[in-house]
Amino acid sequence: MRNNATKAIPPLAIIGALFFIFGFITWLNGTLIPFLKIACELTYSQALLVTFAFYIAYVFLAIPSSLILQKTGFKNGMALGLVVMAVGAVVFVPAAQARSFPLFLTGLFIQGAGLALLQTASNPYASILGPIESAAQRISIMGICNKIAGALSPVIIGAVVLKGAAELENQLAGTISQSGKDLLL
Repeated sequence: MRNNATKAIPPLAIIGALFFIFGFITWLNGTLIPFLKIACELTYSQALLVTFAFYIAYVFLAIPSSLILQKTGFKNGMALGLVVMAVGAVVFVPAAQARSFPLFLTGLFIQGAGLALLQTASNPYASILGPIESAAQRISIMGICNKIAGALSPVIIGAVVLKGAAELENQLAGTISQSGKDLLL
C-alpha cells in the first residue's frame, strides 16, 4: 500500500501545479479589468466584458470538453487544455500591440476554453490517483492550491502591471492628441 501511495505523489504534485495555474489565470481577470480599461480606453461596462468573455467559454465548452476527454483520455486532455490556454495567451501579443479590445476578449475566451477542458480533465483525474476513500481529501488539497494562486495572482500582477496605473490614467486624461496617448500607453 505504501508503494502505491509513493507512486501517486508525482502525479498529484503535477495536478496540484495545474490547479495552481488555473487558479492564477482565473483570478488574473480581475486584475486585467483596470489595465484594459486604461489601455483600450473603455467604459466600466465594457471592461466588465473581460470576465464575461472568460467565463462564457465554460458554458459553451463544458459538454464538448467531456466529449474530447472520452476520445483523448484525462492526461492528453490536460495537455490539450494547456495548449489551448497557451494559444489564448499568444493572442494577447497582437491584441496588446494593436490595443484591440475585441482581440483581448478573443484571447480570454480561448483561455477560458482551455481552462474548461483542463478542469474537466484534472478534477476526476485527481480523484482516481489513489483510494476512493481519500478522493475528497485530494480534491480539497487541489482546491487549496487553486485558492493560494487566487490570493497571489492579484497581488503579483497588480504590483507588476498596475504599478503607477492611477498616475498613467491622470496623464492620459490630460493628453489631448492621440499620438501623445499612444506614447504613454
